Amino acid sequence: MLVLGIETTCDETAAAVVARGDDGSGQILSNIVHSQTSEHARFGGVVPEIAARAHVDLLDGIVGRAMQEAGVGFAQLSAVAAAAGPGLIGGVIVGLTTAKAIAMVHDTPLIAVNHLEAHALTPRLTDALAFPYCLFLASGGHTQIVAVVGVGEYVRLGTTVDDAMGEAFDKVAKMLSLPYPGGPEVERAAASGDPKRFAFPRPMLGRPDANFSLSGLKTAVRSEASRMTPLEPQDICDLCAGFQAAVLEATADRLSVGLRLFHERFGSPRALVAAGGVAANHAIRDALQEVAAKAGTTLIMPPPELCTDNGAMIAWAGAERMALGLIDGMDAPPRARWLLDANASAPAGFTNTRAGY
Repeated sequence: MLVLGIETTCDETAAAVVARGDDGSGQILSNIVHSQTSEHARFGGVVPEIAARAHVDLLDGIVGRAMQEAGVGFAQLSAVAAAAGPGLIGGVIVGLTTAKAIAMVHDTPLIAVNHLEAHALTPRLTDALAFPYCLFLASGGHTQIVAVVGVGEYVRLGTTVDDAMGEAFDKVAKMLSLPYPGGPEVERAAASGDPKRFAFPRPMLGRPDANFSLSGLKTAVRSEASRMTPLEPQDICDLCAGFQAAVLEATADRLSVGLRLFHERFGSPRALVAAGGVAANHAIRDALQEVAAKAGTTLIMPPPELCTDNGAMIAWAGAERMALGLIDGMDAPPRARWLLDANASAPAGFTNTRAGY
């Protein structure tokens, strides 16, 4: 089975071709990703209109490169998969419309993929991981703990009630005048800082649910920064170190609760899987390793290029769905919001307006 995957939900324009064997094994034949970071850097964040226009300009060429690198023609494809949401709606429309056009011209099945499902299924491509397992998804738009029970079977165990983790890192970086993207800059500054200088709160610590909250922590950083203005370089490093230490402690606590809830409902997880751009943070990786060890499970992290947005994860999710006969019609809608767990609802106090919640 050969599947072309298209990803345009945010600021990466990506396409890939993935092969899935009858035994469920997967192989990435091509994976082309263009990051729009330079286009958005001067604005300090992603501008949806700029992202959508860039997708229009770039996508045809990137699809062509993916097909050429894979050495296959459109007539050989078993399906065309596109991220149909959640995400910035302009970009989602570009990718899904392109996939529909390819499917119609070549009489190929279309698969409209939930972007979150693609993250959830990636370890089955990279590590042949069996169900069930626990996913920790942390990115600029998402912070969730999800029980991955099967293809199309997901139970959300915890989510953010306000800022996503990557969003909080970016906002802290912006308030401290660090370059965009902010996450790596905060981590870099934190390495030279004193994490004990500031007594920042540890949000949601000790709660019986597995939800996250980062807005109050972000506000605490802003208050300290405002009090000390103008900031010296060491002040910035100490603020970043204190912020990151608070995130690490809160994340370890929330994940421990999430894994306990998983065990109560589904038994022992095959692994704890981490995905999303925040998973590239080395300090967070170390904290996740410790959480997994204490829970008696294994930490699995796909390669960094497959943790962030890419076409291979979309193609693989499409292949997994097609193997079960799950294909979509040409009326499949683009979605700015699309919950992975259809039975989930926003937690009490929920205020986040970012895509996907």
